[in-house]
Amino acid sequence: MTTDRTTVLFLGDSITAGGSWDAWLPDERTVNQGVNGDTSDGVLQRLEAVVAEQPEVIVLLIGTNDFGSHRASVEHVVRNVETILVTLRRELPGARLLLVSILPRQAEFSTKIEEANRHLRQFVATCHAQYLDAWPALADGDHLDERFTDDGLHLTEDGYRAYLDELVPALERVRDLPPMSRPFQAIDLDEASY
Repeated sequence: MTTDRTTVLFLGDSITAGGSWDAWLPDERTVNQGVNGDTSDGVLQRLEAVVAEQPEVIVLLIGTNDFGSHRASVEHVVRNVETILVTLRRELPGARLLLVSILPRQAEFSTKIEEANRHLRQFVATCHAQYLDAWPALADGDHLDERFTDDGLHLTEDGYRAYLDELVPALERVRDLPPMSRPFQAIDLDEASY
């Protein structure tokens, strides 16, 4: 392993856990912290392990199980994801953060997912994160395109290929951004010289 490879940590649920990130991103050192069935509550509880990895880039994809098996409210999911991003920014001020939109799934969940995604898209700049809207590439109207799934939720090989077509350019954009040089909570706007 060469030491000049970026560490990209993937954080999320089974869609993340099922990814062959090492094979798909051979120029990166990848860490897969996807957990099958995980929710935003679960990710909040495991942030210490994320911080311990000291990754240069974090790709966060979480929220679909909150709506599915846990029937959480949009407010609950948005608040948790915002807390995750704020915590990561505080603990890893130099990391580049990429939040991936909650992916489409069965049509019955589309209203909540789209509402949560709208809120999260507006929030990311607050903590100097980037946002990847993967919905258009994977959806067929209000649900996950049947070409990309066998069960309406998880991605098939073709689904991952469509996701990667969006993710790889997003990672390139994230990498070109300068890293944060200080924790965002330490910024004092009253003393700023600009």
